Amino acid sequence: MTVFESKSPAFKSLLLDAKVIVVKVGSSLVTNNGNGLDQTAIAEWASQISVLVQQGKQIVLVSSGAVAEGMQRLGWKKRPIAVNELQAAAAVGQMGLVQMYESCFSQHQLHTAQVLLTHDDLADRKRYLNARSTLRTLLDLKVIPIINENDTVVTDEIRFGDNDTLGSLVANLIEADTLVILTDQQGLYSADPRKDKDAKFIQHATAGDVALEQMAGGAGSNVGTGGMLTKILAAKRAARSGANTVIASGREKDVLVRLSAGEVIGTHLQTTEMKTAARKQWLADHLQLRGKLTLDAGAVKVIKQDGKSLLPIGVTAIEGDFERGEVVACCDSDGLEIARGLVNYSANAASRIMRKPSKEIESILGYIEEAELIHRDNLVLL
Repeated sequence: MTVFESKSPAFKSLLLDAKVIVVKVGSSLVTNNGNGLDQTAIAEWASQISVLVQQGKQIVLVSSGAVAEGMQRLGWKKRPIAVNELQAAAAVGQMGLVQMYESCFSQHQLHTAQVLLTHDDLADRKRYLNARSTLRTLLDLKVIPIINENDTVVTDEIRFGDNDTLGSLVANLIEADTLVILTDQQGLYSADPRKDKDAKFIQHATAGDVALEQMAGGAGSNVGTGGMLTKILAAKRAARSGANTVIASGREKDVLVRLSAGEVIGTHLQTTEMKTAARKQWLADHLQLRGKLTLDAGAVKVIKQDGKSLLPIGVTAIEGDFERGEVVACCDSDGLEIARGLVNYSANAASRIMRKPSKEIESILGYIEEAELIHRDNLVLL
C-alpha cells in the first residue's frame, strides 16, 4: 500500500482498542492562533478526555502554548528570537496554561498534575526511570498529567525542540498504545493544501515510510515551531516502541470521543513494530548522544544480523569525550547510524583498545571492565 491509498471502510480508528494514549495539542489550538488561551477549546478537550477516562483509558496530555500565552499576556505581537525573552514568555505563560487546564478538568472531577520535562530528563537513565514511575503512578490514580517542555530553564528545547517530539518521547516513556497529535489541519496531505489545490489527503500510511518525510514541508504557523515534518518524525519515533499515531484536527467536533469509538478521522500512521523492552526504548530515543563509534563491515554484520555484542576489535574510529555508561552511536563506514548503546569504557580507554581482541584489554589498560565494548543487552538497532 502506498501512502496515497486509503484503507477499506472496515478499517477502524487506531484509538479504538488503545488503553494508554498520549494526546498532544499545538500552540495554535490552545491559544486560538496566538490570541490568548482558548477556554472553550480547552474545556471541550477536557470534556472529551473525561469520557475516555470513563471508558477505562489512561490519558497523558502534552500541551504547547506556554510561550504563545506569555506573548499574549506581555503584549508581544511577534515571537521573540532572544532566548531570554522566550524563557520569560514561557514563565509567564505557564501560569495561565496550568490554571486553565486545572479549572476545566475539575469540572469533570478530574485532577491534573503539571509535569515539566526536558530532553535531559529522558537522556539520564535515573531521571528517565523516575519520570516513568511518576507518570505511571499518576495514571493509576486517574490524574491527568499535563506535560510541557521546561522552556523556562532550558535553551536547546526552545531553539530546536518541539512538543511533537516530546509527545513521541512520552509515548515511548509510558509505553503508550497510541499518540494523538491534534493540529490545525485535517491531517496529512501529499503537499501543503494551503498552497497546492491538487494536494491529496492521506488517510492511512505506515509510520516511518520515507515517502512521508519527502512530502512534508516546514513549519506552517507563526505561533508554534512545528510542521508536518515534525509530526511525521514523531510518529516514526513513537512507532519504535509499538505506538500508533493519529494526526487530526483539534477543531473537529468530539474528535477524541469519535476516534475512541472507532471512527477514522484524520491521518492514521500505523506501526509495524512490536513493543520493545523499556530499556531498549530509552536507548533508541536517547537524544543526547555522547559519542560515536565507527564500525567495520564485520562488526556491522555481527550486530545487525547475528544480534551479538560489539567488541573493541570491530571499532575503527571513535569520536566524542564520553564516559563509561553513557550512550553512543554506532555507525557504519558511510556514517549511517545503525545502533546505539551504553558503552563499557570511556572514550580514552576505548581509543586504546579499539581494533584489539578482547583478551588484550587487561594488558593494555591494566584492568578489564567487560570483554565487550557494548553488551548486546545494552545495544539497540535503529
